[in-house]
Amino acid sequence: MADSTPDPIVVVGGSLAGLRAVEALRREGHDGRIVVVSAEAQMPYDRPPLSKQFLKGDWDEERIALRKDGVDDLDVDWRLGVAARTLDSAARQVELENGEHIAYDRLLIATGTVARRLPFGDGLDGIHLLRTLDDARNLRSDLAQASHVVIVGAGFIGMEVAASCRERGLAVTVVEPLEQPLIRGLGPQLGAWVGERHRERGVTLRCGVGVEGFAGGARVEGVKLADGSTLDADCVVVGVGARPATDWLEGSGIGLDNGVVCDGAGATSLPHVFAAGDVARWDGVRLEHWTSAVEQGTHVALRLLKGADVGPLDHLPYVWTDQFDLRLQIAGEVQPGDVTHVCHGSLDFDTDPGSGPGSDPDRRFIVLFGRNGRLVAAVGNKRPRQLIAVRKLLAVGARFEEAVAQNP
Repeated sequence: MADSTPDPIVVVGGSLAGLRAVEALRREGHDGRIVVVSAEAQMPYDRPPLSKQFLKGDWDEERIALRKDGVDDLDVDWRLGVAARTLDSAARQVELENGEHIAYDRLLIATGTVARRLPFGDGLDGIHLLRTLDDARNLRSDLAQASHVVIVGAGFIGMEVAASCRERGLAVTVVEPLEQPLIRGLGPQLGAWVGERHRERGVTLRCGVGVEGFAGGARVEGVKLADGSTLDADCVVVGVGARPATDWLEGSGIGLDNGVVCDGAGATSLPHVFAAGDVARWDGVRLEHWTSAVEQGTHVALRLLKGADVGPLDHLPYVWTDQFDLRLQIAGEVQPGDVTHVCHGSLDFDTDPGSGPGSDPDRRFIVLFGRNGRLVAAVGNKRPRQLIAVRKLLAVGARFEEAVAQNP
Protein backbone atom coordinates (compact mmCIF):
# COMPACT_ATOMS: atom_id res chain seq x y z
CA MET A 1 0.00 0.00 0.00
CA ALA A 2 1.77 3.15 -1.18
CA ASP A 3 1.83 6.28 0.97
CA SER A 4 2.12 9.60 -0.88
CA THR A 5 2.13 11.82 2.21
CA PRO A 6 5.46 13.51 2.96
CA ASP A 7 5.32 12.98 6.71
CA PRO A 8 6.00 9.56 8.22
CA ILE A 9 4.18 7.31 10.58
CA VAL A 10 5.96 8.00 13.87
CA VAL A 11 6.11 5.41 16.65
CA VAL A 12 7.17 6.74 20.05
CA GLY A 13 8.51 3.85 22.10
CA GLY A 14 10.90 1.08 21.05
CA SER A 15 8.71 -1.45 22.82
CA LEU A 16 7.30 -4.84 21.91
CA ALA A 17 4.00 -3.22 20.90
CA GLY A 18 5.78 -0.61 18.82
CA LEU A 19 7.93 -3.17 17.02
CA ARG A 20 5.02 -5.49 16.30
CA ALA A 21 3.09 -2.54 14.88
CA VAL A 22 5.98 -1.66 12.56
CA GLU A 23 6.27 -5.29 11.43
CA ALA A 24 2.53 -5.42 10.73
CA LEU A 25 2.64 -2.15 8.78
CA ARG A 26 5.29 -3.54 6.48
CA ARG A 27 3.57 -6.91 6.26
CA GLU A 28 0.37 -5.16 5.15
CA GLY A 29 2.26 -3.44 2.35
CA HIS A 30 2.86 0.02 3.79
CA ASP A 31 5.96 1.35 2.01
CA GLY A 32 5.95 4.89 3.39
CA ARG A 33 8.41 6.32 5.88
CA ILE A 34 8.40 5.07 9.47
CA VAL A 35 10.30 6.73 12.30
CA VAL A 36 10.70 5.02 15.68
CA VAL A 37 11.70 7.15 18.68
CA SER A 38 12.98 5.37 21.80
CA ALA A 39 14.32 6.71 25.08
CA GLU A 40 16.45 3.57 25.35
CA ALA A 41 19.68 3.27 23.38
CA GLN A 42 19.09 -0.41 22.56
CA MET A 43 17.13 -1.88 19.71
CA PRO A 44 13.85 -3.48 20.85
CA TYR A 45 14.39 -6.41 23.21
CA ASP A 46 12.32 -8.90 25.19
CA ARG A 47 11.62 -7.78 28.77
CA PRO A 48 10.35 -10.98 30.49
CA PRO A 49 13.82 -12.65 30.53
CA LEU A 50 15.30 -9.66 32.40
CA SER A 51 14.02 -10.98 35.74
CA LYS A 52 14.83 -14.60 34.93
CA GLN A 53 17.28 -15.97 32.36
CA PHE A 54 19.21 -12.73 31.87
CA LEU A 55 19.42 -11.97 35.59
CA LYS A 56 20.75 -15.46 36.32
CA GLY A 57 23.35 -15.13 33.57
CA ASP A 58 21.88 -17.95 31.48
CA TRP A 59 21.13 -15.66 28.51
CA ASP A 60 23.18 -12.87 26.98
CA GLU A 61 21.90 -9.66 25.42
CA GLU A 62 21.92 -11.07 21.91
CA ARG A 63 19.43 -13.75 22.92
CA ILE A 64 16.84 -11.27 24.21
CA ALA A 65 16.73 -9.28 20.96
CA LEU A 66 13.18 -9.29 19.58
CA ARG A 67 14.38 -9.73 15.99
CA LYS A 68 17.20 -12.22 15.86
CA ASP A 69 17.92 -11.52 12.18
CA GLY A 70 18.06 -7.74 12.68
CA VAL A 71 15.75 -4.94 11.64
CA ASP A 72 17.27 -3.70 8.38
CA ASP A 73 14.49 -5.24 6.32
CA LEU A 74 11.91 -3.05 8.08
CA ASP A 75 13.43 0.12 6.53
CA VAL A 76 12.87 2.21 9.66
CA ASP A 77 14.50 5.46 10.76
CA TRP A 78 15.51 4.59 14.34
CA ARG A 79 16.00 7.49 16.79
CA LEU A 80 17.47 5.69 19.79
CA GLY A 81 18.55 7.07 23.13
CA VAL A 82 16.35 10.16 22.97
CA ALA A 83 12.98 10.51 24.67
CA ALA A 84 9.92 12.38 23.47
CA ARG A 85 9.38 15.65 25.36
CA THR A 86 6.01 16.96 24.14
CA LEU A 87 3.22 16.27 21.67
CA ASP A 88 1.75 19.15 19.62
CA SER A 89 -1.30 17.62 18.01
CA ALA A 90 -2.34 20.84 16.25
CA ALA A 91 1.00 21.02 14.42
CA ARG A 92 1.18 17.20 14.25
CA GLN A 93 4.67 17.19 15.71
CA VAL A 94 6.57 15.39 18.44
CA GLU A 95 9.35 17.32 20.17
CA LEU A 96 12.29 15.25 21.37
CA GLU A 97 14.49 15.86 24.41
CA ASN A 98 17.33 16.93 22.11
CA GLY A 99 15.17 19.75 20.70
CA GLU A 100 14.36 18.07 17.40
CA HIS A 101 10.80 18.26 16.08
CA ILE A 102 9.44 15.33 14.09
CA ALA A 103 6.30 15.84 12.03
CA TYR A 104 3.93 12.90 11.69
CA ASP A 105 1.11 11.88 9.42
CA ARG A 106 -0.04 9.34 12.00
CA LEU A 107 1.37 8.77 15.48
CA LEU A 108 1.52 5.61 17.56
CA ILE A 109 2.24 5.97 21.28
CA ALA A 110 3.93 2.83 22.63
CA THR A 111 6.02 4.17 25.51
CA GLY A 112 5.09 1.40 27.95
CA THR A 113 5.46 1.93 31.68
CA VAL A 114 7.94 3.29 34.21
CA ALA A 115 8.82 1.36 37.37
CA ARG A 116 7.42 2.96 40.50
CA ARG A 117 9.86 4.22 43.13
CA LEU A 118 9.63 4.40 46.88
CA PRO A 119 9.58 7.90 48.42
CA PHE A 120 12.95 7.27 50.10
CA GLY A 121 16.34 5.79 49.31
CA ASP A 122 17.34 8.12 46.46
CA GLY A 123 21.11 8.38 46.14
CA LEU A 124 21.79 5.21 48.13
CA ASP A 125 23.86 2.65 46.22
CA GLY A 126 22.60 -0.92 46.04
CA ILE A 127 18.91 -0.08 45.54
CA HIS A 128 17.56 -1.22 42.19
CA LEU A 129 14.49 -1.04 40.01
CA LEU A 130 13.99 -3.58 37.22
CA ARG A 131 12.28 -2.39 34.09
CA THR A 132 14.92 -1.78 31.42
CA LEU A 133 17.94 -3.60 30.09
CA ASP A 134 20.17 -1.02 31.80
CA ASP A 135 18.39 -1.79 35.09
CA ALA A 136 19.03 -5.51 34.57
CA ARG A 137 22.68 -4.95 33.70
CA ASN A 138 23.24 -2.91 36.85
CA LEU A 139 21.41 -5.39 39.06
CA ARG A 140 23.19 -8.41 37.63
CA SER A 141 26.55 -6.74 38.20
CA ASP A 142 25.61 -5.86 41.79
CA LEU A 143 24.43 -9.39 42.54
CA ALA A 144 27.92 -10.70 41.72
CA GLN A 145 29.16 -9.07 44.94
CA ALA A 146 25.98 -9.41 47.04
CA SER A 147 25.21 -11.92 49.77
CA HIS A 148 21.75 -10.95 51.09
CA VAL A 149 19.10 -9.50 48.80
CA VAL A 150 15.87 -7.94 50.06
CA ILE A 151 13.04 -7.59 47.55
CA VAL A 152 10.32 -5.05 48.27
CA GLY A 153 7.08 -6.21 46.70
CA ALA A 154 5.77 -9.73 46.07
CA GLY A 155 4.21 -9.23 42.67
CA PHE A 156 5.29 -11.11 39.56
CA ILE A 157 8.55 -9.17 39.13
CA GLY A 158 9.44 -9.42 42.81
CA MET A 159 8.82 -13.15 43.03
CA GLU A 160 10.61 -13.87 39.75
CA VAL A 161 13.64 -11.90 40.95
CA ALA A 162 13.48 -13.74 44.28
CA ALA A 163 13.63 -17.10 42.51
CA SER A 164 16.48 -15.96 40.24
CA CYS A 165 18.53 -14.59 43.14
CA ARG A 166 17.98 -17.74 45.16
CA GLU A 167 19.12 -19.86 42.23
CA ARG A 168 22.26 -17.76 42.18
CA GLY A 169 22.87 -18.95 45.74
CA LEU A 170 22.02 -15.69 47.50
CA ALA A 171 20.08 -15.25 50.73
CA VAL A 172 16.73 -13.74 49.77
CA THR A 173 13.99 -12.03 51.78
CA VAL A 174 10.78 -10.74 50.21
CA VAL A 175 8.76 -8.04 52.00
CA GLU A 176 5.09 -7.58 51.10
CA PRO A 177 2.44 -5.47 52.91
CA LEU A 178 -0.38 -7.80 51.83
CA GLU A 179 -0.98 -11.04 53.67
CA GLN A 180 0.21 -13.27 50.80
CA PRO A 181 2.40 -12.86 47.71
CA LEU A 182 0.85 -12.42 44.27
CA ILE A 183 -2.64 -11.71 45.59
CA ARG A 184 -3.43 -9.25 42.81
CA GLY A 185 -2.46 -11.68 40.07
CA LEU A 186 -3.40 -15.05 41.52
CA GLY A 187 -5.68 -14.48 44.52
CA PRO A 188 -4.88 -15.33 48.16
CA GLN A 189 -5.17 -19.13 47.97
CA LEU A 190 -2.87 -19.60 45.00
CA GLY A 191 -0.61 -16.78 46.17
CA ALA A 192 -0.11 -18.63 49.46
CA TRP A 193 0.66 -21.83 47.55
CA VAL A 194 3.35 -20.09 45.50
CA GLY A 195 4.73 -18.60 48.70
CA GLU A 196 5.15 -22.09 50.15
CA ARG A 197 7.06 -23.18 47.07
CA HIS A 198 9.46 -20.27 47.60
CA ARG A 199 9.91 -21.14 51.27
CA GLU A 200 10.76 -24.70 50.29
CA ARG A 201 13.59 -23.28 48.19
CA GLY A 202 14.94 -21.12 51.01
CA VAL A 203 13.29 -17.76 50.35
CA THR A 204 12.19 -15.87 53.47
CA LEU A 205 8.80 -14.18 53.12
CA ARG A 206 7.76 -11.29 55.37
CA CYS A 207 4.14 -10.68 54.47
CA GLY A 208 1.74 -8.29 56.16
CA VAL A 209 4.39 -5.64 56.87
CA GLY A 210 5.47 -2.56 54.94
CA VAL A 211 8.80 -0.84 54.40
CA GLU A 212 9.48 2.51 56.08
CA GLY A 213 13.05 3.25 55.02
CA PHE A 214 16.57 2.07 54.39
CA ALA A 215 19.67 1.97 56.58
CA GLY A 216 23.18 2.73 55.37
CA GLY A 217 25.64 5.47 54.51
CA ALA A 218 26.76 5.60 50.89
CA ARG A 219 25.37 2.09 50.29
CA VAL A 220 22.30 0.31 51.58
CA GLU A 221 22.93 -1.89 54.62
CA GLY A 222 19.42 -2.69 55.75
CA VAL A 223 15.67 -2.34 55.18
CA LYS A 224 13.56 -0.79 57.96
CA LEU A 225 10.14 -2.38 58.35
CA ALA A 226 6.94 -0.88 59.73
CA ASP A 227 7.01 -3.29 62.71
CA GLY A 228 10.25 -1.70 63.94
CA SER A 229 12.60 -4.44 62.77
CA THR A 230 15.45 -4.04 60.28
CA LEU A 231 16.54 -6.62 57.71
CA ASP A 232 20.19 -6.88 56.75
CA ALA A 233 20.69 -6.23 53.05
CA ASP A 234 23.59 -5.38 50.77
CA CYS A 235 21.32 -5.28 47.70
CA VAL A 236 17.66 -4.24 47.45
CA VAL A 237 15.26 -4.66 44.53
CA VAL A 238 12.12 -2.52 44.56
CA GLY A 239 9.24 -4.16 42.69
CA VAL A 240 6.16 -2.17 43.64
CA GLY A 241 4.50 -1.90 40.27
CA ALA A 242 4.68 0.43 37.30
CA ARG A 243 2.89 3.49 35.99
CA PRO A 244 2.13 4.43 32.38
CA ALA A 245 4.86 6.51 30.72
CA THR A 246 2.63 9.47 29.88
CA ASP A 247 4.40 12.45 31.50
CA TRP A 248 5.41 13.78 28.10
CA LEU A 249 1.76 13.86 27.03
CA GLU A 250 0.57 16.20 29.79
CA GLY A 251 -0.95 19.32 28.25
CA SER A 252 -1.30 17.78 24.80
CA GLY A 253 -5.07 17.46 25.06
CA ILE A 254 -5.01 13.67 24.78
CA GLY A 255 -7.27 11.70 27.10
CA LEU A 256 -5.29 10.31 30.05
CA ASP A 257 -6.63 8.12 32.85
CA ASN A 258 -4.19 5.52 34.15
CA GLY A 259 -2.78 5.41 30.66
CA VAL A 260 -3.76 6.75 27.25
CA VAL A 261 -7.52 6.38 26.81
CA CYS A 262 -8.34 4.50 23.59
CA ASP A 263 -11.26 2.83 21.90
CA GLY A 264 -11.21 -0.90 21.30
CA ALA A 265 -8.81 -0.61 18.37
CA GLY A 266 -6.28 1.88 19.74
CA ALA A 267 -7.61 5.24 18.52
CA THR A 268 -7.19 8.06 21.08
CA SER A 269 -9.15 11.27 21.63
CA LEU A 270 -6.82 13.09 19.21
CA PRO A 271 -7.09 12.69 15.44
CA HIS A 272 -4.34 10.67 13.78
CA VAL A 273 -2.99 9.55 17.20
CA PHE A 274 -3.12 5.97 18.44
CA ALA A 275 -1.69 4.00 21.38
CA ALA A 276 -0.89 0.36 22.15
CA GLY A 277 0.79 -1.79 24.76
CA ASP A 278 1.28 -1.20 28.47
CA VAL A 279 0.71 2.56 28.16
CA ALA A 280 -2.73 2.23 26.57
CA ARG A 281 -6.22 1.66 28.00
CA TRP A 282 -8.26 -0.05 25.32
CA ASP A 283 -11.99 0.09 26.11
CA GLY A 284 -11.22 1.02 29.73
CA VAL A 285 -8.73 -1.78 30.37
CA ARG A 286 -4.95 -1.39 30.59
CA LEU A 287 -2.96 -4.63 30.54
CA GLU A 288 0.77 -5.05 31.20
CA HIS A 289 0.98 -8.38 29.40
CA TRP A 290 3.38 -9.58 26.70
CA THR A 291 0.61 -11.14 24.65
CA SER A 292 -1.56 -8.02 24.89
CA ALA A 293 1.31 -5.87 23.57
CA VAL A 294 1.76 -8.23 20.61
CA GLU A 295 -1.93 -8.36 19.76
CA GLN A 296 -2.53 -4.64 20.22
CA GLY A 297 0.54 -3.68 18.22
CA THR A 298 -0.56 -5.85 15.32
CA HIS A 299 -4.19 -4.70 15.50
CA VAL A 300 -3.45 -0.99 15.77
CA ALA A 301 -1.31 -1.21 12.62
CA LEU A 302 -4.43 -2.22 10.72
CA ARG A 303 -6.30 0.70 12.30
CA LEU A 304 -3.53 3.08 11.21
CA LEU A 305 -3.81 1.88 7.61
CA LYS A 306 -7.53 1.20 7.22
CA GLY A 307 -9.14 3.60 9.67
CA ALA A 308 -12.48 3.03 11.36
CA ASP A 309 -13.19 0.01 9.15
CA VAL A 310 -11.07 -1.93 11.64
CA GLY A 311 -13.24 -2.88 14.62
CA PRO A 312 -12.33 -3.62 18.24
CA LEU A 313 -9.78 -6.25 19.16
CA ASP A 314 -11.31 -9.42 20.60
CA HIS A 315 -8.77 -10.20 23.31
CA LEU A 316 -8.56 -12.65 26.20
CA PRO A 317 -5.84 -11.64 28.68
CA TYR A 318 -3.05 -14.17 29.00
CA VAL A 319 0.24 -14.01 30.91
CA TRP A 320 2.75 -16.42 32.41
CA THR A 321 5.40 -16.43 35.11
CA ASP A 322 8.39 -18.72 35.67
CA GLN A 323 9.62 -19.13 39.25
CA PHE A 324 12.01 -21.96 40.13
CA ASP A 325 10.44 -25.01 38.47
CA LEU A 326 6.96 -23.45 38.40
CA ARG A 327 5.43 -22.51 35.04
CA LEU A 328 2.24 -20.65 35.89
CA GLN A 329 -0.02 -19.61 33.01
CA ILE A 330 -2.91 -17.22 33.66
CA ALA A 331 -5.85 -16.73 31.32
CA GLY A 332 -8.42 -14.05 32.09
CA GLU A 333 -8.21 -11.63 35.02
CA VAL A 334 -8.31 -12.68 38.69
CA GLN A 335 -10.00 -10.28 41.13
CA PRO A 336 -10.42 -10.27 44.92
CA GLY A 337 -13.43 -12.30 46.02
CA ASP A 338 -13.47 -14.67 43.04
CA VAL A 339 -14.63 -18.19 43.90
CA THR A 340 -12.20 -20.98 43.00
CA HIS A 341 -12.20 -24.63 42.05
CA VAL A 342 -9.06 -26.76 41.77
CA CYS A 343 -8.98 -29.52 39.18
CA HIS A 344 -6.31 -31.74 37.63
CA GLY A 345 -4.16 -31.56 40.74
CA SER A 346 -4.10 -30.22 44.28
CA LEU A 347 -2.99 -27.17 46.28
CA ASP A 348 -2.58 -29.27 49.43
CA PHE A 349 0.52 -27.91 51.19
CA ASP A 350 0.98 -31.03 53.28
CA THR A 351 1.04 -33.55 50.46
CA ASP A 352 4.47 -34.82 49.41
CA PRO A 353 4.25 -34.39 45.63
CA GLY A 354 6.78 -37.07 44.85
CA SER A 355 5.56 -40.13 46.74
CA GLY A 356 2.54 -42.38 46.98
CA PRO A 357 -0.06 -43.54 44.47
CA GLY A 358 -0.94 -40.93 41.90
CA SER A 359 1.86 -38.62 43.05
CA ASP A 360 2.83 -35.69 40.84
CA PRO A 361 6.36 -34.38 41.45
CA ASP A 362 5.65 -31.46 39.09
CA ARG A 363 2.65 -30.31 41.20
CA ARG A 364 0.51 -29.77 38.12
CA PHE A 365 -2.99 -28.30 38.44
CA ILE A 366 -5.65 -26.01 37.02
CA VAL A 367 -7.50 -23.49 39.21
CA LEU A 368 -10.77 -22.07 37.86
CA PHE A 369 -11.99 -18.63 38.99
CA GLY A 370 -15.64 -17.57 38.96
CA ARG A 371 -17.43 -14.26 39.47
CA ASN A 372 -21.17 -13.56 39.36
CA GLY A 373 -21.77 -17.07 38.10
CA ARG A 374 -19.33 -16.77 35.18
CA LEU A 375 -15.96 -18.35 34.53
CA VAL A 376 -13.58 -15.37 34.48
CA ALA A 377 -10.06 -16.80 34.75
CA ALA A 378 -7.90 -19.89 35.08
CA VAL A 379 -4.39 -20.53 36.33
CA GLY A 380 -2.44 -23.64 35.41
CA ASN A 381 0.90 -25.03 36.43
CA LYS A 382 2.36 -27.23 33.68
CA ARG A 383 -1.11 -28.07 32.34
CA PRO A 384 -0.98 -26.40 28.88
CA ARG A 385 -3.45 -28.74 27.18
CA GLN A 386 -6.07 -28.33 29.86
CA LEU A 387 -5.56 -24.57 29.96
CA ILE A 388 -6.23 -24.36 26.22
CA ALA A 389 -9.57 -26.07 26.85
CA VAL A 390 -10.38 -23.59 29.62
CA ARG A 391 -9.48 -20.64 27.39
CA LYS A 392 -12.08 -21.83 24.91
CA LEU A 393 -14.68 -21.78 27.70
CA LEU A 394 -13.57 -18.29 28.71
CA ALA A 395 -13.89 -17.09 25.13
CA VAL A 396 -17.56 -18.13 24.94
CA GLY A 397 -18.45 -16.76 28.39
CA ALA A 398 -19.16 -20.12 30.01
CA ARG A 399 -20.87 -20.31 33.38
CA PHE A 400 -18.64 -21.25 36.31
CA GLU A 401 -20.72 -24.30 37.27
CA GLU A 402 -20.59 -25.51 33.68
CA ALA A 403 -16.81 -25.22 33.63
CA VAL A 404 -16.48 -27.07 36.93
CA ALA A 405 -18.76 -29.84 35.69
CA GLN A 406 -16.80 -30.23 32.45
CA ASN A 407 -13.52 -30.57 34.41
CA PRO A 408 -11.74 -29.39 31.23
